Amino acid sequence: MSATRKRFIAGAVCPSCNAIDTLAIWREDRVEVVECVQCKHHQRQTEAQVEKHIRPQEQVIGIFHPE
Repeated sequence: MSATRKRFIAGAVCPSCNAIDTLAIWREDRVEVVECVQCKHHQRQTEAQVEKHIRPQEQVIGIFHPE
């Protein structure tokens, strides 16, 4: 079993605690997971939610909408 590789989102602000540079992103079962390493707030987003925001002539890795 391989370890899940988490990446930090540079400059991102946690929607819960307002901390900067504390959001980590990774994938679990084709779902993007974003979690604040400070307050543990987390959000999940499926590929279908990302695809509806992609414009036809652009390539997008992923879109994160803090709520």
